[in-house]
Amino acid sequence: MADIIKAIFIYLIIPFTGLMYYLGLKRKMKAQEIPAPPAIELFIIFTTYGGLLLVTLTTLFWKWSAMASLGTFFLILVAPVIMGIIVF
Repeated sequence: MADIIKAIFIYLIIPFTGLMYYLGLKRKMKAQEIPAPPAIELFIIFTTYGGLLLVTLTTLFWKWSAMASLGTFFLILVAPVIMGIIVF
C-alpha cells in the first residue's frame, strides 16, 4: 500500500502540481499584459526541472526503471542543449 502511495505522489501529484503552477504563471502573465510572454520557454523549463525532480524522487523513494533511465538520458543529453537554446 505504501508503494502505491509513493508512486501516486511521485508520478501524478507532483507533475499535476507543476502543471498547475505553470498555468497559474501563464495566467498571471496574461493578466499583467506582458508583451510576448515566454510561455513556450517557461513550459520547457518547468518540464526540465520537473523531470529532474521526478528522477531524483524515483532514485530516493522508488524502484529504478527503464523510464527513469530514459528520463536521465534526456536530462543529460537533450535538456542542456534545449536550455542553452533558450538562453540565447
